[in-house]
Amino acid sequence: MAAAMQIRAQAGPQEVFLASSADLVIYGGAAGGGKSFALLLEPLRHVRNGQFNAVIFRRTSVQVRNPGGLWDESMKVYSLLSATPREYLLEWQFPSGATVKFAHMEHEKNRLDWQGSQIPLIAFDELTHFTRDQFFYMLSRNRSMSGVRPYMRATCNPTPDDDPVGGWVHEFVGWYIGEDGYALLERSGVVRWFVVVNDELRWADDPATLRAQYPGSEPKSFTFILSSVFDNKILLDADPGYLVNLMALPLVDRERLLGDGQRGGNWKIKPSAGKVFNRGWFEIVETAPAASTASTSSATGGGRTVRFWDLAATEKSVAKADPDYTAGVLMRRVGDVYYILDAIAVQEAPGRVDALLRNTASQDGTQVAIRFEREGGASGVRDARNTAALLAGYDVRAVQPQGDKVMRAKGLAAQAEAGNVKLVSGAWNDRFLRTLHAFPEGAHDDEVDAASGAFNDLVKVVREQGTVRG
Repeated sequence: MAAAMQIRAQAGPQEVFLASSADLVIYGGAAGGGKSFALLLEPLRHVRNGQFNAVIFRRTSVQVRNPGGLWDESMKVYSLLSATPREYLLEWQFPSGATVKFAHMEHEKNRLDWQGSQIPLIAFDELTHFTRDQFFYMLSRNRSMSGVRPYMRATCNPTPDDDPVGGWVHEFVGWYIGEDGYALLERSGVVRWFVVVNDELRWADDPATLRAQYPGSEPKSFTFILSSVFDNKILLDADPGYLVNLMALPLVDRERLLGDGQRGGNWKIKPSAGKVFNRGWFEIVETAPAASTASTSSATGGGRTVRFWDLAATEKSVAKADPDYTAGVLMRRVGDVYYILDAIAVQEAPGRVDALLRNTASQDGTQVAIRFEREGGASGVRDARNTAALLAGYDVRAVQPQGDKVMRAKGLAAQAEAGNVKLVSGAWNDRFLRTLHAFPEGAHDDEVDAASGAFNDLVKVVREQGTVRG
């Protein structure tokens, strides 16, 4: 006879989250705390009620369906309870008739798809990915005729209060966060009460106070429960490398997703001067190892060299005193170390930029790959074609940027902090380091874009060769 299998929360914050009776609970504040799994467990207390239904949101349907995402994880749990999956609907139906549905709200207008709905349990996985309007609209859909008191649950990782999408979550969690950006342990799990008045939250320690101050309003209870990867023993035992991966993140991401461990991630840290790149991370060396020839280059990154250009075409003038720079960074990967051999930054007119590209390519040699950032639109396609023609005879290619500038710089920043990015001594060193250290608050980021582009191209080639991960 097969042994019985228990489905239950882990002792600690996950158990506290599932035991809370508050109307709204936000759980998390760091990566790896078992947040999504806790959301999957929450509806199970009601699935014998045939009138019960729950909806768990992610911002996009891709996030729901991703390997290891909500749908995959639900298969491990709900199938054990004789529930029937309807994958085309992203929905489970339990023997009683109760349902748990996974849904997305990718666009702002998608919230209106739920007009007229009555949902006893509404949950948001990664609440900071949703807008304030989306959340409060769904709060109005949190109604029940099933006998289950309507309530909401959410998980999230930290994001600063000025984040254009999820910064509003600080309206709820702000009281639980200290001046240093970390959660106040003594406040985790403390229940507070709120009402919404003129689109603003008004808070009190008990519902009677709010009823007296705002007659006709019915207060709702709220709490924030902190968790981190250190509370998830199952994950750490199954995948010890997960913690190593968190520790290897760039500074800002590491502070948000790991933080100081005990108090979770940092809710106030932002990309700022010295935090994305710090000039103290870069060792200056006299020379770099020699480049490999085509016949000896391998997937270990044996000396492959690339020059990446972030192009501009405006000359410095009285009318344009400080235009964007045309920046070109020459980088070589040898093993797991990245050497920046040269960095150019000029404010020149188109004709001089063209001459600079040709002359630099000639000096670098045909063994150096040339990459440049392609702008969007039809003009970007035309300019890319012209630049490639200008550099005929070289390994030249336009690259479409992916993500914002900070996102594209994260890989280089992580390697720099680890001491794996070195600068070959040259007159350009101080200017280059000042630009990187000031990013993203500095006046110019062109050399950052060029350096990130060179790094990402070197990493991409090694990954495509399938031997070493960058």
